[in-house]
Amino acid sequence: MINKKSNEKNVRKLAKIGKQSVGVTLPIEDARSLGWRKGQKLSIKRIKGGFEVRDWRG
Repeated sequence: MINKKSNEKNVRKLAKIGKQSVGVTLPIEDARSLGWRKGQKLSIKRIKGGFEVRDWRG
């Protein structure tokens, strides 16, 4: 595995998913530390300058 420099660790690229969506990957260690799992619902909120991603509380 290639070791990324610490300042490059949080740099990500958007990936095209289907025809009208894009996605971004998260570091696995960060997802695990939050207790997030594959297929889990997340709440995405548009905020000034970006997005806020949180666990979905239905």
